[in-house]
Amino acid sequence: MVIAVNTRLLLKNRLEGIGWFIYENFRRIVKAHPEHRFYFLFDRPFDPEFVFAENVTPVVIGPPARHPVLHYLWFEMMLPGALKKIKPDLFISPDAYNSLASPFRNMVVIHDLNFEHYPEFMPWKDRVYYRYFSPKYAEKADHIVTVSEFTKQDIFNLYNIPMEKITVIPNGAHALYTPLTEEKKSAIRQEFLQGKQYFIFIGALNPRKNIARMLRAFDTYKKTNQTDTKLVIVGDKMYWNREMELSYRGLKHKADVLFTGRQEPERLKDLLGAALALVYVPLFEGFGIPVVEAFHAEVPVISSKITSIPEVAGDAALLVDPFNREAIADAMKRITFDADLRKELTEKGKKRGALYSWDKTAEMFWSSIESVLSEIK
Repeated sequence: MVIAVNTRLLLKNRLEGIGWFIYENFRRIVKAHPEHRFYFLFDRPFDPEFVFAENVTPVVIGPPARHPVLHYLWFEMMLPGALKKIKPDLFISPDAYNSLASPFRNMVVIHDLNFEHYPEFMPWKDRVYYRYFSPKYAEKADHIVTVSEFTKQDIFNLYNIPMEKITVIPNGAHALYTPLTEEKKSAIRQEFLQGKQYFIFIGALNPRKNIARMLRAFDTYKKTNQTDTKLVIVGDKMYWNREMELSYRGLKHKADVLFTGRQEPERLKDLLGAALALVYVPLFEGFGIPVVEAFHAEVPVISSKITSIPEVAGDAALLVDPFNREAIADAMKRITFDADLRKELTEKGKKRGALYSWDKTAEMFWSSIESVLSEIK
């Protein structure tokens, strides 16, 4: 069989959530199935490390698509032409986009529908594009993969896609995320924060991640507790808005907040592993990979009690109302001063984390691909 894959988010040193999903799944799948031919479709020059095996043929289709107009040009004009030359048995698009002009069988991965619930959190051109084309992409798909039961239900509710057309395949966690020794934790804290304890947030800095309220909650926590604990924020500014800027500027304890920018996995696993806890309280989430990574690193988790997080975390995290600043601050206080709670969450997280791995995800993903391919024979 010939399988074409949209791999435009495989970017050297710039892998984000969906990019990691593509990387972790397809580097396993292509090696495990040398009997199939894979075409990886890039929108710019690619790094050779992403050609994972001899049965992968890379194809560059211009122009680079990072704007609604260019998205339309790439998916509706350039991509269909390339697919007609390849003649794939299946086209897979792991980033939720599809091609309405392509006649080939296709599978789409939809990670969440945040733009339907919080359209104001992204630039208007992007949200108009997503809200117009996403229902059409979903309807066009022969099969849809998503990462949580929550998102599966969301796709059904908003787009009226039959449940049997949607398969849930949870994300995994990078194998790098393992517990650190006490000596290593101490060294990381010393390197970054003069030895002080810290909470950590990991993710793109956009309004959906609730950055503004998290910052204010940290300030409340600092004002009401005698502690020198810091807050480390890891991630690029994706849609940094005025509310986030004003929240940061208004902090009394802004000197205790460290922005590191984006970090590579080797560095990130140390920063996470040495943290007092992960604070990850998004307003909307399709899965929440940092929660699972913290479980693997045996770090306690404070997270949201809404959308997909309860499904992913179970009882292994301290779940709070993300709209309630006081609740977030109180959770920080409990984590700081209750060693028994930290131990309990760590043990539960260790067991919960064992449910999620990229090996399991790739196996489930391939089973879903096989089901679609079997309908062709």
